[in-house]
This record gives sequence, structure tokens and C-alpha cells, in this order.
Amino acid sequence: MAKIAFILLCHKDPDAIIKQAQSLTAVGDYMSIHFDARAPKADYDRILAALSDNPNVTFPKRRVKCGWGEWSLVQATLNALGAAIEAFPRATHFYMLSGDCMAIKSAQYAHDLLDRREVDYIESFDYFKSDWIRTGWKEERLVYRHWFNERTQKKRFYAMFELQKRLGLTREIPRDIEVMIGSQWWCLRRRTVAGILDFCRQRPDVVRFFRGTWIPDETFFQTLVRHLVPEQEIESRTLTFLMFTDYGRPVVFHNDHYDLLLGQDFLFARKISPEARELKRRLGVLHASDGARFRISDEGRSLYRFLTEKGRIGRRFAPRFWETESSLGRERELLIVVCRKWQVARRLVQRMRQLTDIPCIEYLFNDESCALPDLGGIQSTVAKRHRHRRALVRMLFDYYESERLVVCLDPSNLDLLEDFCRDRSVSRLLEIECRYSDAYLTGHAMRVGLAGDHTPRETLNRLLPTIRNDMVHESDRIRDAQFENHLLMREIDDPAQNARPITAFLGVTEDTALELARTDNLFAD
Repeated sequence: MAKIAFILLCHKDPDAIIKQAQSLTAVGDYMSIHFDARAPKADYDRILAALSDNPNVTFPKRRVKCGWGEWSLVQATLNALGAAIEAFPRATHFYMLSGDCMAIKSAQYAHDLLDRREVDYIESFDYFKSDWIRTGWKEERLVYRHWFNERTQKKRFYAMFELQKRLGLTREIPRDIEVMIGSQWWCLRRRTVAGILDFCRQRPDVVRFFRGTWIPDETFFQTLVRHLVPEQEIESRTLTFLMFTDYGRPVVFHNDHYDLLLGQDFLFARKISPEARELKRRLGVLHASDGARFRISDEGRSLYRFLTEKGRIGRRFAPRFWETESSLGRERELLIVVCRKWQVARRLVQRMRQLTDIPCIEYLFNDESCALPDLGGIQSTVAKRHRHRRALVRMLFDYYESERLVVCLDPSNLDLLEDFCRDRSVSRLLEIECRYSDAYLTGHAMRVGLAGDHTPRETLNRLLPTIRNDMVHESDRIRDAQFENHLLMREIDDPAQNARPITAFLGVTEDTALELARTDNLFAD
């Protein structure tokens, strides 16, 4: 009978990891847990303490600092596999999981399925001939060397790429290796895993090659399995149900998806919302049950396509009907700097980047040229950003792998402020009140087309009070909305006074807040 050793890569939420491990091992299966070395040591210690007396749980001797797109994810997996092979001699299969995965079938059903066929379950498609990669880099992932993290060291990542490209510093793919690609969520037999670990010891040249590739967790195991296992013993599919939005982000499942998930021809599903407590409870009970029957309809993807196309009349990215209900996440903090003078907010935010580790984005809903990462097209125009505001901000939280995010908004964006402040996430507003000289108002009138180079002085004199009152009115509307956590710093106040709202806004020390308030030429026109 099949015995599964789950290979769990995770980096947060120790309580959820403990529950997941206890649930999956309660039926006689095993688990090897790699907890990201970047994560707090206290969280890791809590997991160790809770699971130390569970003989069906092990941990690799060496933890790795993991980063998206890096070799570190592959190395963490290899470390966890090595620990599992050694600790669990009765394990017949090794199943790759994340902390966001949950079983959608009973353990009995999973064991029966694995006993039925002597195969490895792993997506493994020809890297160059398949359309698995539909947009973006393809050959560039392999023939150039990638030493920096694209998300955390973007400038170095692309600078190194451009330098190699300019100098023609490409490299050969090992001649006896045919590169394959597929999902990183696989289930492999014991002899396949043993073969991979032996291969790594015998072929350091191949390991060295993949160390320098980009996103190797989508190519390394997929390639080696094809190299080591006969084709008829490979089922080129994943046993983990996952879907992606048309922006390339994973679909998240909630409490009302229970029946849908059970009907899919998969053993696990990814990603389960952290807030879907009832779904998790029901799936946990199901996993331990005996004799459960499942009616496989496999309609999940077609149903999702139907729902996502609802209301798209005349344009590709019309608002989804559920987006108004989707949360940024209860644990997240959206920190909003509101200022009419964009240059003032930008100076302050630039200083925030230097003194804190909080990701900061300037006027993303106002400035078409705002520097944003590639999020699959949702970020390409201001109009799209507005229509998919919550989806965009959720994706930015995910991209920066942060629970805190600073954004700048123009005071005219009251609808955005109301939307974000109604969310279950923690939202804080730091409004910056500036003086408006006649020279500034004249420049503003010209920038927005209310005046030109040849507008008579007397016309400007009549226009400026109206513009000034309009700006005051915008500020009054924000205050009348009575937003929670609304803080105010003013040009007329000294740095010591302005440091107090900055401290409350960012949660930084008084000294750091004072340094921010003393930003050079902060209020200069």
C-alpha cells in the first residue's frame, strides 16, 4: 500500500503548518518540512516544539534562505527530500506541497490512486517546443547566467542580463540533457527520488548549470525525471489542482468552494485562503474519513472561465463581479500618503525607502509612467489599475512578499480611499497639507489646461481663488469621510510636530520619524 512522504516548503503561519502536519500524518503518512531560513527563528522553534514528538515528521539538517525564481527553492526541496528518504524507509511516494495546499480527497482515495499505476506524476513538457511559456523570456532563462533575485534585486538582475547579452556571454546546455518544463507540484516514486539524489552527486555539471538558470523549480525536476525514467512511467500532469487568473496569479479558494473542489480529479488544491476556516475544517475531516465516495465532474476550470467572463461587455478587462468583495487580506497594512503636491509626497516616500524596508509606490492610480513590476498587463494603463484596484494591490503585496505597502494617492481619488478603507485590511492615511502659492497655482492651471502662456494676468487673478478653493474642498471631503486612522502632517508645523503622525502612520521610532520629517526641501515647490 502507498505511503506518502509530503515535502512541505513554507515560510509563514507556523500554527497552520503544525495543523497541516498533524492532519496529514494522522493517517500514517509522513512529512518533511523545510521552513525558510529567512523566516523568524521563533516561528521555526514553535514548529519544532509542537512536532518534535511526532515520529512521522522530519526536518532537513540545513535550512536555506529561499527566494522566488532562485535555485534556493530547488536546494530546499533537495534538502527536504534527502531528509525524508533517510527518515522514512517505508515511504513509497514523495509529494511536493506548499503551506497553501490542502487535501481535497480522503487519504484512502489518495493511496488507492497511487497504488493503481506505477508512474510518476509530474508535468514534463519540451521546453522549446511546447507552449508552456506563453509570454516573456524562454531561451534567456537558460543560456544566460542569473545570479540575482529578480524581485528583490531587480536592477542587478537586469543589468547583469544586459551585460551578458551585449558581450555575447551565452552558455551551452549540457549536451545529454533535454530540458523540460512544468508545474513544481509533483508526486514522485521512491526510486525516482533516489535516482535524482544520486544524479546530483554524480553530475555536478548539470546541477551547476541549473543553479544559474531563472526559475529552476519549473525545469530541474521536470528535466531529470525525463532523463531517468522511461516515458511510459511518467504521467505528465500534476495531482494538485490549481488555476491562474488571466493576470497569471493563482486563484484562491474560499469556504463556498468545497463541493467544487471535491469534484476535481486531483488529490490536493492550491491556494486555500487563510481566512477559509470552515473550508479547512471540512477538508481536514474529509481527509481522515473512510469510505468517502467522490463524483468527479472536473468542471472547475470551465466554470471559472464562465464566471470570469460575466459582465465583460465590449472590453477584455471589464470589472469582475466579485472584485468588490475581495479583500486585500486581514493581516496586511495599506499605508496611503495623500498629497496634492506630488513632488512633496515623492520626496517623503523616497526617504521612506532609505530608512525603512517597506515597499513604496508613487501615484500608481494617477501617473501612467509610474514604475510598476510586470503583473501580466493589469498594470499597463491607469484605467486598468482603477478597474482592478484591489486585484492590483493584492498582486503588489504578493510581488514584494510584504505585509505592508506604501502608496501615494491624489486627494481627488476619494472613491479609491473609500474603497480601500472599507477593506478588512488595516488602512492608514497620512494626509500632507501644503501651502499653495500663486506661482504654484498658476503652474497647476497650466499643467491641467486651465491656462496657457498667453492667458491675461487679470484672467489668472480671477481663476486662482477658484482653484485654491477646489483644493481645500478636496481636503474637506476627505475629512468629512471620517476615515479611521486618518493622520495629518502640515507644512506650517515644525518637524517635531510632524514626526508624531509619521510615527503613528509607519510604526517607526520617534528618531526615524523625525528624520523623515526633516527630509531636505520636503515642501519646496
